[in-house]
Amino acid sequence: MGGYQEVVKSFLFPQYSGIKSENGRVNILILGKSGKGHEGADLTDTMIFASLSLKDHSATLISIPRDIWIPEIRAKVNSAYYWGNIQSERGGGLNFAKQIVAKVTGRTVSYALSIDFSGFQGIIDTIGGIDVSIDNSFTDTKYPIAGREDDNCGGDPTFACRYETIHFNKGVTRMDGATALEFARSREGDNGENTDFARSVRQQKIISAVSKKSLSFGTIINPIKDYKILLAVKSSVETDLDPVATGTLAKTVLVSRNNIKSQTFPTDLFINPPITSVYDRQYVLIPMIGNGKWEEINRWFTNALD
Repeated sequence: MGGYQEVVKSFLFPQYSGIKSENGRVNILILGKSGKGHEGADLTDTMIFASLSLKDHSATLISIPRDIWIPEIRAKVNSAYYWGNIQSERGGGLNFAKQIVAKVTGRTVSYALSIDFSGFQGIIDTIGGIDVSIDNSFTDTKYPIAGREDDNCGGDPTFACRYETIHFNKGVTRMDGATALEFARSREGDNGENTDFARSVRQQKIISAVSKKSLSFGTIINPIKDYKILLAVKSSVETDLDPVATGTLAKTVLVSRNNIKSQTFPTDLFINPPITSVYDRQYVLIPMIGNGKWEEINRWFTNALD
C-alpha cells in the first residue's frame, strides 16, 4: 500500500487502462484474519468477494462461508491463505486464496487484500468511528477475552473467566474500533446470530461502513486524516494492489458508494455432511450436487453479478 503520492494522484486522475478486469468488473477478495495473539491467527474466517463494475459504477459484496470444504487441500476454504503462506509452491497466501476462490465462484479474482482485524480497530478509530445498522438485538455470553484462551480459571470446569458478555440493540449504532470488532467477531449470540451466515452479514456491514466513512467528502478533503488512515492501513493490511490500482479503485468505490449491495450464499446451495474421517471429522459445507462440484455455485455467482 506504499506510494502515498501515487495513490493520491491515481485517485484524483484514475488510470483504468492498467487495472485487471473481467468483462468490465474488477473482482477483489477481502480476507479478514484474527491476527497475532488470537487462536488461528492466519485462518481467514471473513471472506468477502467484492466485485466493482466499471460500467455502471456499482459494487457487489458476497460473503463466502468459511466452512466450505476444498478437496484439493483437504481443508476448509478459510485455510487457503494459511497454506499458501507455509507452502512456497502455492505462491503465497493471497495468491493461493485467489486461486481457490476462483474455482468456487467461477470468476477471475484480480486482486486480494488481507485485513488483520486486530489492526483494523485502529482504522475505525482514526476515521472517528462508524455508524452500523443492526438488524437484530442479540447477546453473546461467551465472547472470548483476548489473552485468556489458555487460562484454567482456577479449576473452573466451565472456564467462565475466559469469556465476557456483550450485547447489541437493534437499530443504528455508532461504534468505535473495539465495539466494531466485537460485533464482527461474535459467534455465540442468541436470536439467530450464532451462525456463520449471520456473522458474514455483520462483517459485511462493518467493511461497508468503513469504506463509506473513509471515502466521505469530509475525510477525503482532510489530508492529515488521509495520511493517518494510510498509516493504519499499512500496519494491518496485506495486498497485491499497487499504488495506482489502489487509488483508481478507491475512486471507483467512492463513485459507487450509493450503489453497493450485499449478498450471502443461499443456504440451499450447500449441505452439511455427517462429521466423519472423510472431512477430518470437521463441520464442513459441500455443494448440494456433490463434493468439489462447483457448477451450481458458479451459476449462482453469474446471476448475482450479471
